[in-house]
Amino acid sequence: MENLSVDQQPEILVQALSYWDQGLAIAKEWVLSPAAWSQFALLVAAFLVALWISRRLRPILTKLLTPEAENNSVFAKARRFVLQFVPLLLPLLAFALTGVGENITRSVFGSGAVIAFGKRVFLFLAVRILVKEVIQDPFMKVLGKYLLIPLAGIYALGLLGPVMAKLDSTVIPLGNLSFSLLFLARFAIVGGVIFWLGRWSNTQSTAFIKNQSEMRPAMRELALKASEIAIFGIAFLLLMNIMGISLTSLAVLGGAIGVGLGFGLQKIASNFISGVILLLEGQATVGDYVELDGGEAGTIVKMTARAAILETFDGRWIVVPNEDFITTRVVNFSDSGSANRYEAPFSVSYDTDINKVPEIIEAAVAKLEFVLDDPDGPDCELRGFGDSGIDFAVEFWVNGIDDGKNKFTPKVLFAVWNALKDNGIEIPYPHRVVEFKGQIPDIAK
Repeated sequence: MENLSVDQQPEILVQALSYWDQGLAIAKEWVLSPAAWSQFALLVAAFLVALWISRRLRPILTKLLTPEAENNSVFAKARRFVLQFVPLLLPLLAFALTGVGENITRSVFGSGAVIAFGKRVFLFLAVRILVKEVIQDPFMKVLGKYLLIPLAGIYALGLLGPVMAKLDSTVIPLGNLSFSLLFLARFAIVGGVIFWLGRWSNTQSTAFIKNQSEMRPAMRELALKASEIAIFGIAFLLLMNIMGISLTSLAVLGGAIGVGLGFGLQKIASNFISGVILLLEGQATVGDYVELDGGEAGTIVKMTARAAILETFDGRWIVVPNEDFITTRVVNFSDSGSANRYEAPFSVSYDTDINKVPEIIEAAVAKLEFVLDDPDGPDCELRGFGDSGIDFAVEFWVNGIDDGKNKFTPKVLFAVWNALKDNGIEIPYPHRVVEFKGQIPDIAK
């Protein structure tokens, strides 16, 4: 098969061969040039000095930046944050020392291509360590793996300028808008960094607000939502400003979102506004035990922008839209530890002097440590005359809900049983009278 002429070869292959020829020419020049060997010697010296300094400095920095395990102060958190960048010490020191060597070679020999290449390699190693060892956030790790490391590699090879020009000239049309690949890459990197900082800031502000015990739970939740909206709103505006995107150009998108809220997202908007009202009024907040008209009942463990999450006593989670707390009847059994009243029914025999029963039962129930005297002490009441005995019920007040980990009523019934037994009062069991009409059958047969 005849060889293809240069004109017949693909453009990308011709360009690759051109770069290959340039690389060979540069390599030959470096091998035969005394200045190149001097730069290589300075490069090795800079690395060895950086290695020596980092081996002695790293244990000292690790000790200074490692706080006690139980220390969670702001200063301790800042030290832990700086500590995770210690692995970058060696490549950054080598990069800095190589920069000094580059200035020396350029002043002496008038060139510094070899040592400049080594400096870019050290920067590439620093970026690789940053992505592999320092960054822990999954999104940032993916962003670094597929964008930051390749860009650092291209920069190390000295091809960043041509690659950036090629990306800038490659335009992707999106309807009436068009974006270059360079713009999209910058947008992804800058946006990822800004929103990672936003999420980190939101985590810190959330921890700070939750530690404010003097605030009402409802106000804490409202402050959490407000800070989250403010942080990510500022991050979005900052990203738009950095990328040079005019907010007026988003007017069409804002109009489309408004139409969507009016039709398809009506429920979401209603639940969001209902959640804000709940947080402002404080009628139901985290920690309250509530029961809705639909039968859902449980303790509110979390309130989001769209719904409240109830945890039942058997460990299940129920997601209830915020709108249901506004438009339906809600029974709130607890509001920051308020007292609740319950009753325990029981019966006594018809042979009992019922005038003594209330005093005996009230005294026995009042001895229980969880029974309150305020707003009212135990109250034993006659409820009726049943088929098998006389029906009573003792009412009592407690702090908490009579279920789950508390179980107040069973303990009260135990106290009632023991008090009746100690006073010789019989607790009846059902009696049934069986009447036979005619001759009684002979069972013996």
